[in-house]
Amino acid sequence: MDRRAFIKKAGVVTTGAVAGAASLAAPAIAQSAPELKWRLTSSFPKALDTIFAAAAVFSNAISEATDGKFQIEVFAAGEIVPGLKAADAVTDGTVEMCHTASYYYWGKDPTFAFGTAVPFGLNSRQENAWMYEGGGIDLMNEFYAKYNIYGLPGGNTGTQMGGWYRKEINTVGDFSGLKMRIGGFAGAVMSKLGVVPQQIAGGDIYPALEKGTIDAAEWVGPYDDEKLGFYKVAKNYYYPGWWEGGAMLHFFIGIDKWNALPKNYQAIVSSAAALANVRMQAKYDAVNPAALRKLVSGGASLKAFSGDVLDACFKASNDVYAETSATNPAFKKIYENMKAFRNEQFLWEQVADGTFDRFMMAKQSAGEL
Repeated sequence: MDRRAFIKKAGVVTTGAVAGAASLAAPAIAQSAPELKWRLTSSFPKALDTIFAAAAVFSNAISEATDGKFQIEVFAAGEIVPGLKAADAVTDGTVEMCHTASYYYWGKDPTFAFGTAVPFGLNSRQENAWMYEGGGIDLMNEFYAKYNIYGLPGGNTGTQMGGWYRKEINTVGDFSGLKMRIGGFAGAVMSKLGVVPQQIAGGDIYPALEKGTIDAAEWVGPYDDEKLGFYKVAKNYYYPGWWEGGAMLHFFIGIDKWNALPKNYQAIVSSAAALANVRMQAKYDAVNPAALRKLVSGGASLKAFSGDVLDACFKASNDVYAETSATNPAFKKIYENMKAFRNEQFLWEQVADGTFDRFMMAKQSAGEL
């Protein structure tokens, strides 16, 4: 065979193959990168820039990773639905997704609480370990599926403060008759101690405290609390928030919408949620120290809950765990899994992190850092 003719024929075949591959690849690529426009409703007002901004971090990361083909518009609480109705809007298909605290929906089923925080549960580092490596995401999504929801971790505040009180809490008896804004599972525990729990969205707490509709309120920590001005109407600022050793936020997505996403988009959404999860706590850790100093200089009276108060709260928490587990199989399944994971985590942390942290805190207190 003539060599020139062979090469020419081969070139034609090769060119044809490339052209054919291109004609096949184009639709496949288009299918894997469709143009989508979703709406995300937040449970939080724009004024809470750290917690609200997590949704913007998430949305921007998705837009950048898809060259703008997947757009998620973020709406503040109240712009589409009230903050405490965000998950309902996902369940009924009003919006494709939301950014919220799972424990806001405790009233539907107490199992929702595990997605955010439960009393004397996990700290934020342990929550990440449980969710990402301990099976927590799968366990929670098995439960969320009943509500047409697929959930991904989407932020953490770290250990929260114990709230703002008009009067001092020196004994367990001081909780009796106290009307307190407190969310989720903690409200059931507090009611055992005589508190009358109130679930109020973040933007409505200050006026309720100011008018005397409530006697106390917990929210997040120094940075957000200072922005909301609680120290102006309730001076006693207690710690720690034993009901939220690490309050995790979630992105809730309509399960049908999630399942319809191409696999590469699912991977992008998961990565963007993980980015928002890290960035939120990083921001809180960076801004809380200065905010705490500002609150104290502004008149806030910083106080620790006594050991007796914490012991009583711990006992009440375990009572509620036992009572709820006895009647709710889904709750019991996740609680037992989380409890076993918690025990292992604190065994490890008292050896390494705990020892290191206690030493460094002593040096900080001594002015040696």
